[in-house]
Amino acid sequence: MTVSGRLDAYWADHLTRALDEAIRGGADRVRLDLSAVSFVSSVGLRVLIRFYKQLRGINGTLGVTNPSAAVARVLELAGLEVLLAGSEAAPGEASRRALPSVERGSARFDVFELARDARLRCRVIGAPERLDGCRFEPSDCRTVGFPDGTLGVGLGAFGHGFADCQARFGEFLAAGGAAAYLPSDGTNVPDHLVSAGALVPELQVLYALTCEGGFATLIRFETGAAGPVGLRTLAETALELVAADAAGIVIVAESAGLIGAALRRSPARGPVAGAPFAFPEIREWLSFTPERAHTRSVALAVGIVARAQPPMLAPFLRPLGGVATGHVHAAAFSYRPLQRGLINLGPTVTTLFQDEALQGVLHLLPDDRGGDGRESEFVRGACWIGPVGEVVPG
Repeated sequence: MTVSGRLDAYWADHLTRALDEAIRGGADRVRLDLSAVSFVSSVGLRVLIRFYKQLRGINGTLGVTNPSAAVARVLELAGLEVLLAGSEAAPGEASRRALPSVERGSARFDVFELARDARLRCRVIGAPERLDGCRFEPSDCRTVGFPDGTLGVGLGAFGHGFADCQARFGEFLAAGGAAAYLPSDGTNVPDHLVSAGALVPELQVLYALTCEGGFATLIRFETGAAGPVGLRTLAETALELVAADAAGIVIVAESAGLIGAALRRSPARGPVAGAPFAFPEIREWLSFTPERAHTRSVALAVGIVARAQPPMLAPFLRPLGGVATGHVHAAAFSYRPLQRGLINLGPTVTTLFQDEALQGVLHLLPDDRGGDGRESEFVRGACWIGPVGEVVPG
């Protein structure tokens, strides 16, 4: 990128937007030609330092090439000669790619083998059919912990028992030692807990699918000019790569828009007459995304996907399009670029929760109204896949 003029408080914002767009577009090796820059203020320096650190955090680099005399003097006086390392090599990947890349539609998937024999043990907790009629009672509530190494999705709340959570039960997800949920008490402000020391996220759960064990495969995907990749393609690719009828997945990816629904009222307040999830009453109970939500954000999606429906999983699974079914929840965060190559789930998830703003939680569902088959879509990211080896009652 070539920059000219003054890098002061006014023009620094323009450079920030240009760099942000370049990184969102997939660039992680950025060189700034500053030969035509006549002045750099402290605000301009902060922009350079910010993006230098951001790119190093994803194994990328930012360097200044051909600095003008004014730029070189400011960088030297500020002790920022490291920015002049325009040919600096990025840190290497933790491991070479173990499997060949595959292509599906507009996306290319780089495949990493994590543990060939890894399997997930899936627990089925509660009865989701009780949602129809809102027939949940105190005996349906269970306390479930989600330490690092487990994942889960379902209906739950942070709190101390059924009575405390009765008016707040909503969609939740958990992975990588963190959990998030959306209260259904009208506040519409998502909440979260992250493991710290002996603290392990716990939820009061009405129903859930949870998994423990290891992931067999990590895929890194990048889309091309043809457009983003949909959740259905990700689900079908995940199942194909691990040769399984059901798999647990965790996706961390840049979102091109999420499609789904969230509860507007807690179903644990007591039985209701009629069918709350039939039209038109459903409008009082569920909020749908009429358009794709949380575009240009980073999404953490967690769930179980399947191409066959084991009897114990069937009540939880919903069509995702094609041959795929699943139960997938997503949390949306403010944007941050993702580290390239082989990455670890726990630190990636923890960094999202600690450094970015949690914007919302959705149960991801395709919207086939009108026949256009809209679904949640992603631009680039990572997906951890674990084949389900056993399904047991919780």
